[in-house]
Amino acid sequence: MSHPFLFALTRRSLCAGAALGWALSATPSALAQAAYPGHPIVMVVPQAAGGTNDIVGRVVAQKLAEKLGGSAVVENKPGAGGNIGTQAVARAPKDGYTLLMTISSSQAINPALYKAPGFDPVADFQPISLIGAVPNVLLAHPSFPAKTVPELLALAKSQPGKLQYASAGNGTLNHLLGEMLNQMAGIELQHVPYKGVAPALNDVLGGQLPLLFGSLPSTLSHIKAGRLRALAVSSPQRSPVLSDVPALAEFVPGYSGTLWIGLFAPAGVSKDIVARLQDGMRQAMADKDMRDKLEAQGVELAGTPAKPVTPDEFAALLKQDIAKWAQIVKASGATIN
Repeated sequence: MSHPFLFALTRRSLCAGAALGWALSATPSALAQAAYPGHPIVMVVPQAAGGTNDIVGRVVAQKLAEKLGGSAVVENKPGAGGNIGTQAVARAPKDGYTLLMTISSSQAINPALYKAPGFDPVADFQPISLIGAVPNVLLAHPSFPAKTVPELLALAKSQPGKLQYASAGNGTLNHLLGEMLNQMAGIELQHVPYKGVAPALNDVLGGQLPLLFGSLPSTLSHIKAGRLRALAVSSPQRSPVLSDVPALAEFVPGYSGTLWIGLFAPAGVSKDIVARLQDGMRQAMADKDMRDKLEAQGVELAGTPAKPVTPDEFAALLKQDIAKWAQIVKASGATIN
């Protein structure tokens, strides 16, 4: 690094002076970058422990911290469909020590669903990394008479409005996936909202309701144990984890509804720290150990180690999904004050 000197110095004093000059002239952002992370990063998950985002967040937090040479902890801040935790990160200090590990239902659906979500999904956040996508699974209690999607569609058409499906609440992804199926397949499943996915899942497991769209990571153990029957996945193609389970698109052309998971920083974090985080996530996403763990949970990872999804591409996906889900929310009539 060059530094102007006003007088002649010996070689030794020149070296010492250059080092001192660097320390005095270094910008605060450069010094912050050199020290970052100096204490644990808090990765906020705006959903309860045990859900898809929490499962993925804990794997990613550990690997990101390893790549950055620091430590990270996951903090669950559920409530209001993810709005409480999301708002907290939007208002957090812009120092790179509070991050948001979130899902598309909170970041892309809530702005259309809630009259005042308390955050701007684009303006208030800086995309760091798209982790991947998780299909939902159309699940049925084992006693449900329809064993396949064609049987379900035929049964629903013969009994309009009588077949019920559970959801985590009005406007949640598993509600809107059912609404999308109603619209695209010309059927009328009756929506039964719950206050969270756990009670909805428990009632389907108990046979009180027959149907539910559930995320693959959080329901995989029930599927494998035979406590729930997987009729189809919501992704355009079959999931490698459930290769014998068809995609809904095989019977309802064009049907697609996956849940993506991604990492954001609050807008306003310095470019240096954002670059550190983005580079750390590029390394984490190329790490075989992390990829194996996430794929075993049914996560379809974004990009490849050689060609990761860029933050700009992630930002474009967010804007695209905001527009898509706004139309579906409007058609469903769902709204929350």
